[in-house]
Amino acid sequence: MALMRLLPQSLLGSMPAPAGQVDFRLARNAVLSEFRKGRLGRNEVCDAHPELIRAARSIGEPTTECCPICQKREVVLVSYVFGPGLPPSGQTVVTDAELSRLARRGRDLACYVVEVCPECAWNHLARTFPVGRLSRS
Repeated sequence: MALMRLLPQSLLGSMPAPAGQVDFRLARNAVLSEFRKGRLGRNEVCDAHPELIRAARSIGEPTTECCPICQKREVVLVSYVFGPGLPPSGQTVVTDAELSRLARRGRDLACYVVEVCPECAWNHLARTFPVGRLSRS
């Protein structure tokens, strides 16, 4: 089974998307367009939950992409896995090894990768993909 790497290159790179991956770049671009046109306020797009900001600062994966809102800092990626046997709030995944361990459990899990700016609280769901049995379908 091929796992989707969590590294920033996976978000921005050209490798083929695994079966079941949903990429939210078009939705992200639409939100940014509305913000730049003045139809959305900064408080509407920079609304990351304090726990998400904490995760971004302490365990987020750095990228080289500058925040599209404040332009002061690079965004980081925070990944969560949800599914049976995990806490209702999901489990934060920091490494590919952790993701592999969860995938070997054989349960239907889903990974959500969120782009976060620890400076201004911009956040947007970057992509989702299945882990475990769902990824082999």
